[in-house]
Amino acid sequence: MVKLPEEFKLKMSRLLKDEATEFFHTYKEPRTAGFRLNTLKTNEEMWKNLNPFQTDPIPYVTGGYYYDYHVDEPGKHPYHAAGLYYIQEPSAMFVANLIDAKPGEKVLDLCAAPGGKSTQIAVSMKNEGLLVSNEIFPKRAKALAENIERFGLKNTIVTNESPERLSKHFPYYFDKILVDAPCSGEGMFRKDPDATRHWSDEHVRHCCQLQLNILEHAYNMLKEDGIIVYSTCTFSPEENEQVIEAFLDRHSDMEILPIDKSFNIDNGRPEWTKTKLLDVKDTARLWPHKLKGEGHFAAKLRKKGTTLKTSVPEFKISKKQNLKDFLQFSQNYFNQITFPNLQLFGNVLHSLPSHCPELKGLKVLRAGLHLGVMKKNRFEPEHALALALQPTHFKQVVDLNSKEEDCMRYLKGETLKGTGEYKGWVLITVDGFPLGWGKESNGMIKNSYPKGLRIMY
Repeated sequence: MVKLPEEFKLKMSRLLKDEATEFFHTYKEPRTAGFRLNTLKTNEEMWKNLNPFQTDPIPYVTGGYYYDYHVDEPGKHPYHAAGLYYIQEPSAMFVANLIDAKPGEKVLDLCAAPGGKSTQIAVSMKNEGLLVSNEIFPKRAKALAENIERFGLKNTIVTNESPERLSKHFPYYFDKILVDAPCSGEGMFRKDPDATRHWSDEHVRHCCQLQLNILEHAYNMLKEDGIIVYSTCTFSPEENEQVIEAFLDRHSDMEILPIDKSFNIDNGRPEWTKTKLLDVKDTARLWPHKLKGEGHFAAKLRKKGTTLKTSVPEFKISKKQNLKDFLQFSQNYFNQITFPNLQLFGNVLHSLPSHCPELKGLKVLRAGLHLGVMKKNRFEPEHALALALQPTHFKQVVDLNSKEEDCMRYLKGETLKGTGEYKGWVLITVDGFPLGWGKESNGMIKNSYPKGLRIMY
């Protein structure tokens, strides 16, 4: 059982009244765990035949599944390394669907690490349009970039910036913005009991000010008729209904849009606002005593109209680039696939998203798809390229069985026996899904799986 802070217990007892006993009882139960399919690589019908775990569908998320973390470890399965799913707390999966991102749109995930909501948004965009996925803390931004890479995303720019600097760079630019705000984390107490030690009323008040500041910068980046989805994984009214109340008070051109409340999802609570604002009933609360999840708050907001237009120029692709070695690699190894908007940054080759904005002055960790590195008289493919391909895209493919030893040997970085037919780069797949690169010579495959990702047990 999780030991809850006394102040938190008193506060929630006062707020929830008759519901409080049921709410606190959830802390005697195991936390919920889940994962969400990457439908750029698989789908629910295919997954029925592939699924090696004991799972139940999450009713409010298409392609989402509960699993028992006492029984299964999906993070250690080769399918995770191949990017077939993202391990994510189930109620957190509810939020990204509210963005309703479409192919071709410009979308910002402003507080994106570790990447669960970004990967969900990009999948719904079908790798078309532009997703800017931002994280202010460098270490977390690196983890975000790795998760974006594993999902095989091509339309995503990962930045390591403050909301303030981004808002100066992208005035009135985005169709949709997700603000999954830093919060006091009350919905994390079962998953991470240590989070209880950092909780205090003072921390809640600090988070509230930070959340409003981030929302201000999001507002400045939002287009006319654009959508902001605001969410937290906390129960505190100060960080939820009252943040929305204060934000609407500052911006009369913003309105709350209704959210579908199926599957025991609850309304926001007008009585928990300072002005008893009735409109906040259209926000959503996911309570752990009403559905199987750790808890979340979400609000969907629309900017009703403005005459202000963006001034962000598009990135200009350089016409003077020596791509000879990449073009030779493509001719040798690819089957009728082309990559748009090729751009060298130093000796590193990227395929940028369509209508990519100018990035000068921003800390960019990943710009579109990282194809590889131009070395002396040769092109060396990057791990991200392997994970963004289909096996039919590559001429030399070696498929491994997820249940056999060679697959784990590959993930550990060991040399494999070759086909005897191939020479040079081979795409390594697991049960038909790209996993990484190898290089065959003299009947052996030299392992090119990234050292930082290799299994050490």
